[in-house]
Amino acid sequence: RFQACVYFASVFQAMSCGIHYLASVFMAVTPNFVCGIPGNVSSVLFYNSSESSIEDVWTLWTSTEGYIVVQLENGEIWELNQCSRSKREVSLGLAYEYKGNKSIFSCSDGFLYDDTKWRSTVVTQWDLVCDREWLAKLIQPTFMLGVLIGAVIFGDIADRLGRQRVIWFTSAGQFVFGIAVAFTFDYYSFVIVRFLLAMVSSGYLVVAFVYVTEFVGIKARTWASMHVHAFFAMGIMIVALVGFLVRTWWVYQIFLSIATLPFVLCCWMLPETPFWLLSEERYEDAQKVINIMARWNKVSTPCKVSELCSVQQDDLVSGTTGDNDTSSTKKHNILDLFCNWHIARRTITVWLIWFTGSLGYYVFSLSSVSLGGNEYLNLFLIGAVELPCYIVACIGMDKLGRRNTLIPFLILSALICVLIMFIPQDFNILIILANMAGKFSIGVAFGLIYLYTAELYPTIVRSLAVGSGSMMCRVGSVVAPFCVYLRSVWIFMPLLLVGIMALLSGILTIMLPETLGKPLTNTLVEATELGRNKKSCSEKTPPAHSGAALEKIEMFGQEIVSTEK
Repeated sequence: RFQACVYFASVFQAMSCGIHYLASVFMAVTPNFVCGIPGNVSSVLFYNSSESSIEDVWTLWTSTEGYIVVQLENGEIWELNQCSRSKREVSLGLAYEYKGNKSIFSCSDGFLYDDTKWRSTVVTQWDLVCDREWLAKLIQPTFMLGVLIGAVIFGDIADRLGRQRVIWFTSAGQFVFGIAVAFTFDYYSFVIVRFLLAMVSSGYLVVAFVYVTEFVGIKARTWASMHVHAFFAMGIMIVALVGFLVRTWWVYQIFLSIATLPFVLCCWMLPETPFWLLSEERYEDAQKVINIMARWNKVSTPCKVSELCSVQQDDLVSGTTGDNDTSSTKKHNILDLFCNWHIARRTITVWLIWFTGSLGYYVFSLSSVSLGGNEYLNLFLIGAVELPCYIVACIGMDKLGRRNTLIPFLILSALICVLIMFIPQDFNILIILANMAGKFSIGVAFGLIYLYTAELYPTIVRSLAVGSGSMMCRVGSVVAPFCVYLRSVWIFMPLLLVGIMALLSGILTIMLPETLGKPLTNTLVEATELGRNKKSCSEKTPPAHSGAALEKIEMFGQEIVSTEK
């Protein structure tokens, strides 16, 4: 009961991460537009169609190369293009084609936008079109940059200060910055606040994975951590639903941000994980959390940390009062992920898998826009298609193992990339199905790497490992659009690059150890020995026997689950 409450409270907030990651899909959309006009309109002509107002023309607008001819009340006739307007020198009558002289002017009177779908977007709010179009294109890259930085910063802070404090801060930050975005007064403040929102959203997602992994026992760890992704996907579906119902960008942003409010009100009740407390030698605090767990789960069997860790009562007291040894505990940084050859090789392989998963995921996602139809339904389906993907990943990881599931799906992704190259271009349905199969297979690999990374590294650097991996993931998401641009060089170049990266990642994964059914490690010594029989990494960390203690605590957690059943 205790683990279930903690889990669902934590993953509920993961929906808000999915919401904010994809919010700009509709918030920063660019509708059809033309230059503004310097007067009142009396007649409008678009090709052979005559209308009384420009608003009636948007239903006929099919190409950005077209223009609108308008006649003002003073008799002047203007041609309105997207980024310029021209005044006809001779007004012989309202006709679409004109061969006479024109005076070309800039859009000094602003722009007229098609508001049939969206009443207001950030593009229409601050005229991010024409020579300011590049500012609109920077909205998502700057957000992803914030995601990249936040993953590393908060992952490191969570290892130093604890998971609980980071979850408190980042969840509150998502609500505060999410609401603040809606009330920004110009483009630059909008980008800055969204950058901060990206940092806390990424920080929460990274630490939440570690948090639920450390609370859930071995038996349920796979499904619990994988379905954090499912809640993220539900956030994407919520974006599609809210985007369909609300067509003003700042109201849309407020509605999306309100989804985080219930968790903000109750997140202060979440405890620190016993794993982190034990790694910091805070045995008395860890005992309190375990006692709360036993009380919630109605378990009468006593579980004493002092017995599990083989420490005397005086050690227990000194660990909580903070003696000289505790104060001199080594602070860990990203260099610890390269402390020896075995850990360094593991880190490089894991980073490559993160990068490849993100790159392939976004390349396949961009290809899926050829499905056509309603854009809101398309986004909803893009989120929904991830749900069965994670179920397959969970079954595979529990039955075959983490490594044995990751390898075939990475290689399958590479094979699908090759297969798509041989499908004739007029077989549209087959191409779409193949792209969806590619997204499904890379999604399985992309989903399980979070849990696999958390299991490959010890408690003292676990958040840092997941955070640095998420950083590589964001690098992949930034590179993905540029990869798609290579279609102008060769139509299959993006697929070729994804296929090569997926094949290379699949081969290197063979050298990683299997973690299925293994207890979480607590020190780099234990992590190095994972899948091996000899030691090769020494450092000043909490005693090695604490890892065995953590294993016993996991076993105790399983007893709690069994008793509850």
